[in-house]
Parts: sequence; C-alpha cells; structure tokens
Amino acid sequence: MTSPTFTDQAVAVPRSSEEEFKDLGFGTEVARGARQRLLNRDGTFNVVREGLNPLSALSLYHWLLIISWSKLLGFITASYVAVNALFAFAFLLCGPDALQSATGSFAGHPFYRAFFFSVDTFATIGYGNIIPVGVAANTLVTIEALMNILGIALATGVIFSRFSRPSARIVYSRNAIVAPYRDKTALEFRIANGRSSQLIEVQIQVILTKLEQVDGMSVRKFYDLNLERQRVVFFTLSWTVVHPIDPSSPIWGLTDKDLLDADAEVLILLTGTDETLSQTVHSRSSYKADEIVWGAKFANMFMRTEAAGIIGMNLGRIHEIETVYT
Repeated sequence: MTSPTFTDQAVAVPRSSEEEFKDLGFGTEVARGARQRLLNRDGTFNVVREGLNPLSALSLYHWLLIISWSKLLGFITASYVAVNALFAFAFLLCGPDALQSATGSFAGHPFYRAFFFSVDTFATIGYGNIIPVGVAANTLVTIEALMNILGIALATGVIFSRFSRPSARIVYSRNAIVAPYRDKTALEFRIANGRSSQLIEVQIQVILTKLEQVDGMSVRKFYDLNLERQRVVFFTLSWTVVHPIDPSSPIWGLTDKDLLDADAEVLILLTGTDETLSQTVHSRSSYKADEIVWGAKFANMFMRTEAAGIIGMNLGRIHEIETVYT
C-alpha cells in the first residue's frame, strides 16, 4: 500500500479560508509567493520596512539595548570623543584667553589644550593646570558639568538594563534531519541551553511554510507541526524536538526535492521561564529545505560513566549527525 501524497490529503481534508491564508502575521503579500527566508537563524525576521520618518522610527534607547557589546562600547567611545571635541571648538570660539595655563601647557596647540580641558571637566578630574577665564568660558564649563551628570546617568541606565534584560541563549543544531522513528520517519532537530542559568516550563512551536499552487497562483501556506512533545518542565540538558511524519503530517509523502521546489522553511518559536529572574524569555530560529538532512541521525552527545551513569553532555557535539541509510 502506497503512502498518500500531500495532494491526496489536501483533497480529503477541506480547509477554511482562514486556515488557507494563515500567515502568522507576515501578510498576504508574503503568502503570494515571496521566495526568501522569512526567519533568519539568529531569530531576526528577514523583512525590510521603508517609507518611515527616520525621526519617528528612531529609538536610541531600544537600539542601544539590542546592539552587541562591542558596538555599544564603540558608540560610547565615539560619543565621548565627539562631545569633548565639540566643547573644545566652543572654548576656542570664546577667544584665545578663555583658557589659561600657569604651566604653559599646550601653548602652541590651543585645540589640544581646549580638548583636554574639556575631558578634565567632563570627567570632573580637575587637575587645575588649565583654568577658564571669563563669563563665556565658565558658562561652557557649567553646561558641560551638567551634561556629564546626565551622560553618566544615561550610560549607567543602559548598561544596567542590558545586564538585567532576560534573554535566552538557545543552541540549535546546524541541521534538522529526517530520521527513522518508530517504524516511520520524523523531522527532528536538537536544541540545548547555552547558559548556566536554568530554564523551566519550556514550550516550543514548529511551523512549516511552503509554496503551493492555488488557482494557478503560487501561494505560501503555513502548517503547525504536531510534535512528540511540545513542552518540558526542566531544560537542563539537550532536547531533540521530534515531528512524526505520519498521514496527518503536511510532510507526508514528500521528498527532499519536493521541499526544495516548494521553498519550504521550518519556523521555530520557543518560550520559557528563566529560573534566576523568573521572567519569560524567547528564542526563534528556522531551517530552510537545504538545511534538512534526509536519512541521518544525531550523534550521541551524552557523557557517561559506568559508576554514575549519565553525568552531562558534550555541547560541542550538538551539530554532529550520522548517516543511517542512503
């Protein structure tokens, strides 16, 4: 007896218009057949928005929270140099006698004298080797001292928010696989917690999206994949997420070439609770059809001893797979 194809299943199970055009929020334009990755491996969405007012769309605080630490430190350093350079030019505009030095420091370099005096003022160092003279110069010192207080407060708030913001570091296997599973086959991928903190009440949702022909048009459809287990209470080691490919599966009867031709993508949405912070964390990723290996199984990543049994896992082997048939 041959396995029913996906087309047979589609005829046997009528769909409502709501199910037919379910798009998870990407919009109907995407459902019309856009051939691009919807969800990048790092969890970011592959969408572009244009036509927004740059000022209304700008959120400096949010941007400072999501950029990398290296970019944040670079931004703070560049801002610090720029602000001091700006005040240095302002001191120069006050006249050649606005800044005086009893030791004659930087006598032939007025900009350097103004710049390093600005640094001393901004950082409240106060060496006393350079002093402001006149109302204009002392007014600038007052403004700069106020900006220093505000700048330190803002930088401290951003850094504290970055440290306190809960986030999940989920390690996804490099490839998903189609492997033998209980006399059938299953779509599988492996995940692990990349942090030392514990996650509890972890839930996962897996969605298959692929292009289909509807009334002569290429339309992107979305299907929830039933999982062997959608929730684990404790996420201490690794978790192999399994979708059995049975007659109720949208992958039933399809081959790797079918998924490639349909520009298939497996979307993954994970939520859990960080035990340390007692806050919900999220993680997203996806696998394109060419990232799914057929006829393979995951290599064992658990470390065992004869006396104690399983004592942990080798996270470096989470991506390793082995061929089981050709």
